[in-house]
Amino acid sequence: MKKTTAAIGAALLALSAQSAFAQSSVTLYGIVDTSIRYLSNADSQNNGQVAMGVGPVTGSRWGLKGSEDLGGGLSTIFRLENGFNLWNGAFASSGNLFNRSAYVGLKSDKYGQLTFGRQKTPFFDEYGDTFDPLTLGNYWQNSWIYNPIGPFLYSNNSAKYTYAIGGLSVKAMYGFGNTAGSVGQNSMYAFTATYAYGPVEGIVGWQQNDTPKVNNAFKSAGTGNGKWNQVNVGVVYTVVPAVRLLAGWLHSQDNTGTVDNAQAQAGLPATANVSPNRIDDNFYLGTTWQATAPLLVTAVGYYGEARNAALLNGGLGNGKNYSATVLAEYSLSKRTEVYGTVDYTHGTGAYTIDYPGRNNQTGVAVGLRNIF
Repeated sequence: MKKTTAAIGAALLALSAQSAFAQSSVTLYGIVDTSIRYLSNADSQNNGQVAMGVGPVTGSRWGLKGSEDLGGGLSTIFRLENGFNLWNGAFASSGNLFNRSAYVGLKSDKYGQLTFGRQKTPFFDEYGDTFDPLTLGNYWQNSWIYNPIGPFLYSNNSAKYTYAIGGLSVKAMYGFGNTAGSVGQNSMYAFTATYAYGPVEGIVGWQQNDTPKVNNAFKSAGTGNGKWNQVNVGVVYTVVPAVRLLAGWLHSQDNTGTVDNAQAQAGLPATANVSPNRIDDNFYLGTTWQATAPLLVTAVGYYGEARNAALLNGGLGNGKNYSATVLAEYSLSKRTEVYGTVDYTHGTGAYTIDYPGRNNQTGVAVGLRNIF
């Protein structure tokens, strides 16, 4: 009995000593954002449309994130994040509760961070935070150059490692295919390296996904998997603290047929055929200007060339697309913003398949965003 009491006492002392350095926290956070938007040539009859929908740059979401200090500069971390449509209350991704993030991992002050689960790719991390002027927009008209990578911005069953030293930060990710008999099937690989030196920050990145081919006239149904890959380069130059210039290039190649369908606007029927080897080169140039303490203005132009892409007549060909966007955001408080945006897009050749009406559209929107 004395030995049992002593053992219990020792355990309690150990736990109390551990709690002296172990700290944990859980945070509820989110964004609620919606806009009212006019869009020209919104259907095949070239009618205009006024609709409530997603904000131009941030979708509504809520999440939980937490950490526990394990001592010695080591901690456990987790994040669960759900995206939803504010205007109708539905999941942004049907049947997927934590579509934006669901991971757990370890973070070390010395050795970096390693996480496991459903996660954003390194590309999405960097362009959503730093390297794209609009942080990857939500309207087709202000984000179409990212549609080739759109189906591959998240990875299930993934392990991601992040390490930073001085001005250098590297991120590497591997997505397990979870396929019996094949390690590589349905897997993905990704890598980014960023370096900041004075007012300049640059990035290089690469990503490859092994993914099922889309059924089409060029290949019989059920022909297995193919490859999609992308190389990206970007730079940010801070002219003065209030003004930044941003530019970049994205080169992708797809032999799965995924991009032809992903590039089309929502609501359009799937293309009659898809390319067995589509190549896209997309470029952007933009600026952000903190005009006053509450007013942020962003302007950006996007240009893209598609080769060997699906055409309306079922064949393959080339195309070009152009767009320009101006976004003004005004902070009413630390948490609440109102905004207005204007955008214009125009496509030729293969890109005309991605427009419901004429080969150009103009959009005007106003909205309200609250961050908690």
